[in-house]
Amino acid sequence: MPPQIRMIDDAIEQGWHDYEISPAPEADDAIWCRRVFLDVIGRIPTLDELETFLADRDNDRRAKLVDRLLHDDRYTEEYANHWATVWANLLIGRSGGMDRRDLTDRDGMMKYLRDAFAENRPYDRMVYELVTAEGSTKPGTPGFNGAVNFLVGKVNDDKAVLAASSVSRIFLGQQVQCTQCHNHPFNDWKQQKFWEFNSFFRQTRSLRRFVDGTRDISHAELVNEDYAGEAGDPNDALVFYEMRNGLTRVAYPVFTDGTEISRSGYVDEVNRRNELGRLMLDSPQLDRMAVNRYWSMFLGYGFTKPLDDMGPHNLPTHPQLLDSLASSFRGSSYDLKELIFWITLSRPYSLASVMTSQNEIDDPSIGETPKFSRFYLRQMSAEQLYQSLVSASGASAQGTYEQQEQKRREWLRQFVVTFGTDEGDEATTFDGSIPQALMLFNGELTQRAISLKPGSFLDRLSQSGKSTRERLTRLYLAGLARQPSKREVGLAGELYRARKGNEKEMLQDMWWAILNSNEFIMQH
Repeated sequence: MPPQIRMIDDAIEQGWHDYEISPAPEADDAIWCRRVFLDVIGRIPTLDELETFLADRDNDRRAKLVDRLLHDDRYTEEYANHWATVWANLLIGRSGGMDRRDLTDRDGMMKYLRDAFAENRPYDRMVYELVTAEGSTKPGTPGFNGAVNFLVGKVNDDKAVLAASSVSRIFLGQQVQCTQCHNHPFNDWKQQKFWEFNSFFRQTRSLRRFVDGTRDISHAELVNEDYAGEAGDPNDALVFYEMRNGLTRVAYPVFTDGTEISRSGYVDEVNRRNELGRLMLDSPQLDRMAVNRYWSMFLGYGFTKPLDDMGPHNLPTHPQLLDSLASSFRGSSYDLKELIFWITLSRPYSLASVMTSQNEIDDPSIGETPKFSRFYLRQMSAEQLYQSLVSASGASAQGTYEQQEQKRREWLRQFVVTFGTDEGDEATTFDGSIPQALMLFNGELTQRAISLKPGSFLDRLSQSGKSTRERLTRLYLAGLARQPSKREVGLAGELYRARKGNEKEMLQDMWWAILNSNEFIMQH
């Protein structure tokens, strides 16, 4: 095992000792398998995949499974699609590129991210490309570069404020947007720093490209142009900003660590975004923020809260571990699959999701700092639920990638309600509302999942095993990664009698109930 896993375990276990708490027991293999499938490729395992893992008696079967999900060609497409979706939602929001008036092209963003994750592009290179990209937003157009879709909708309006705040928050864990109008009262960010960081984006413009002979927008293009500054002198391309007391001050491009670049606004003398990308790659904040984000994706909480507000004013729960993992991540040449391997095989990730009398103080949901003494329950994302419903029931995806993606977007559009925030990102409600419940009760995906047609999941299940009880057990393994309880077996018996001995219909009723249960939609 890589030494980073032992490093994680030692640091987290020391925290348990300091707080005098005992961790939850280790999750059993079936629950852990379901957990890692959801987190690594975005869906629960099929029954065959789960049973193959459970039949492996090797001591290193968990490491073998994670390695398979990360590196086996059979999972490359699912891995790339899952992480492209996660990052597209992070970079442009779930609604980004969904409005015809939006300059962002969601297909272009997804293509760039899918390609990046399929080839396991190093994280630092991906960040540099997203921050410095030039070109066209739309696949198939001249100069296409999908990476431009991150910034194309953020640079034109409001003096590129959204571009500056998004880049600093997402990649550096520094929330500079609070200081746009005044110094921050609680951290060391000052108004001057915001406008210095903002100055890096002033050479960048989004240009609309129209369908020939019409005023219909075909796509957009992100370009770098000479910037004359707000005083009209490109040799000294400054930015003015107004302080709270009414005084006007001047800012030039200066990185968050105080590094200055040329004040020229001429692109051929200094490309400000390229310089910003280079400075970001040299910053330890890039490494720390990446580790903090990925830790939160797998463990439910980051080392800081908020996740993307890091600094002396917001100390991490495990500072030494965060710094050590960040250093190891840089040392691995920013290999995201390595980072995932370390986290998923660590002890805190392997724990059961139960609270005991020995760890009841470890409850981040009421404001306590996370000690990671248990696996924190959380809801699947809407995308994970969709993919789980498609694949876990043997309802294989049909059609081209574009057709599959269109179906998925239509489902998500009905299922997910999003509210814009001041930062241009989204807070998502996924709360069992009546329309959502009806979609899960009666929607096309559910109907396909519970189908009894020849070759369907339930049809194949009904022909397997030696007994009704064994087939019921396999049904629960497929949906919830556990055996049915005594009460659930009793309910199945009642349904079997109510269906006049029709086992297939009993299994169909039980499967419908499993898919609509709270337990199914939880990551546990």
